[in-house]
Amino acid sequence: MTHTIPDLTKEKVNLETSQIAWKELQRFFANGSAVSVSPGLDLVEVAYQFSIDNKDQVAEWLQNNQIGLVSDGQALTWFEQDTLVWAVVVKPWILVQE
Repeated sequence: MTHTIPDLTKEKVNLETSQIAWKELQRFFANGSAVSVSPGLDLVEVAYQFSIDNKDQVAEWLQNNQIGLVSDGQALTWFEQDTLVWAVVVKPWILVQE
């Protein structure tokens, strides 16, 4: 089977995605680099689009409120409930999804 570059990049992103306690990500939230991804979106696809700097797609998700910086309320709820989130780093961002 032959893999294309996008397939390999998505595969790499998928391997770098993991579950982590929200409490472990507080420093990213504090410095404004934690991005919440709507449960309706594929976290790997979002991370891939960030990694290739697809500004048009990212802007569309932002406009539709499907992604955005983690809000204070969301962060507090996740902290208090000791929530596990799916996360992947796409520097300088960390994308998180409940």
